Amino acid sequence: MSDGNGTADYDILRILKALPHRYPLLLVDRVKEIHLNERIHAVKAVSMNEEFFQGHFPGAPIMPGVLQIEALAQAAAILGIETLELAGTGKLVIFMGIDGAKFRAPVTPGCLLDLEVEFLQQRRTIYKFKGKASVEGKTTCECEFTAMIADPPS
Repeated sequence: MSDGNGTADYDILRILKALPHRYPLLLVDRVKEIHLNERIHAVKAVSMNEEFFQGHFPGAPIMPGVLQIEALAQAAAILGIETLELAGTGKLVIFMGIDGAKFRAPVTPGCLLDLEVEFLQQRRTIYKFKGKASVEGKTTCECEFTAMIADPPS
């Protein structure tokens, strides 16, 4: 359990309590550090068993950039849900926009993808984040994105 000072280490079971995502679209495997209302460092272990590698690209597997952004968004969702103490309430964190996305290096099977996200701004139920994905310290993807806290569709 985090005390808000970055002492958290969430395993997959804790992540499943915070996020509604499930296989094959759950893209966060561990939370290494979380500072409530500030930032999160999560990790995705990229495996050749990922379904998207069957078609992207046969013989030269590369994780799609849009899935790197989705992994960053899921890390941001954990940060938001934990900060607002919404785990188990059914509330969703829904993407609203992506700005300035840049892809710097490929992500291939066997990589440990570091996901670092920080809060930039909050207005009511709308949040702006800055995210960076990297492998062994080398940036693979970066962007800013906006999301909102919402009730699930009825």
